[in-house]
Amino acid sequence: MASTKHQTDGTITLKGSSDLVKEYLDYGINSILYQRGIYPEETFVQAEHFGITVFMSTDEKIKSFLKSVLDQIQGWLLQKKLQKISLVISNSVTKEVLERWDFKVQYEGDANGSAVENGRIIGKKDLTVIQKEIRSVLRQISGSVSFLPLLDCLCAFDVLVYTIPDCEVPQEWDETQPAFIANAQELSFRTFSTSLHRMETHVSYKVE
Repeated sequence: MASTKHQTDGTITLKGSSDLVKEYLDYGINSILYQRGIYPEETFVQAEHFGITVFMSTDEKIKSFLKSVLDQIQGWLLQKKLQKISLVISNSVTKEVLERWDFKVQYEGDANGSAVENGRIIGKKDLTVIQKEIRSVLRQISGSVSFLPLLDCLCAFDVLVYTIPDCEVPQEWDETQPAFIANAQELSFRTFSTSLHRMETHVSYKVE
């Protein structure tokens, strides 16, 4: 795992917490695209992150798209403007939404031991504990392929971002409608917390 200044002496900064959430979303989304067969296996490579093996896309268009979205999301996490992002998987031909992966963020405060030191918001949670929690969620995502319905058609994906009202959005981004699934079943995964951000992960999928 690349070295990032997340933590010092058992504390974590707001910037470090935002970095971890961004990394989780990157690895989680890539894992979903691989596990759900949205793109061919040969377009992914194995990488070690958070102490487990994840599969990362080598497609430059996908990498560029996700980097653009996640870099913007990271800024909104720092400003406490992000509410949720959704990874939407749909039938490429009919455009029917087949799965929606929701990543919901909550901003944790003083109840979790956060404080302000030298003008910086500091959380009180050990990095190894945070990484262990993230690892558990990523393992659940990887294992979900065994019980989610088979996607037996050509599929495409998109990422929807939900922010607080009146948030300034990049000009090249489009407004879109929520991605509803008829006869949906929902599955919730474990949560993880940095003591500054709490992340919930859910998947809704079409049931025949």
